[in-house]
Amino acid sequence: QVQLVESGGGLVQLGGSLRLSCVASGFEFPIYQMGWYRQTPGKQRELVATITSAGNTNYANAVKGRFVISRNNAKKTVDLQMNNLKPEDTAVYYCNARYYVDDWGQGTQVTVSS
Repeated sequence: QVQLVESGGGLVQLGGSLRLSCVASGFEFPIYQMGWYRQTPGKQRELVATITSAGNTNYANAVKGRFVISRNNAKKTVDLQMNNLKPEDTAVYYCNARYYVDDWGQGTQVTVSS
């Protein structure tokens, strides 16, 4: 059974940094594409960043140059380093595991104050 547990969210001021972490269990982590998505009330969940099993990364244009996704296959973790945060980054952030189907964590709230 796939389990994804996020941590690291919180309240931060404009221009600050946060590091989100997702601990995975219950599946063969190294072969999965992992990712971070975010959602605000009334809007669809949107891509933030993904990292393939080979380590290739993809970022939403809104976060390029500010966010960095990384994975540690030995620890079964995927992290999202978020720098120069803006109020528009405020959202619930979800960890995603994808191998033909999507699995999701419970989400962690990130709030950026101006």
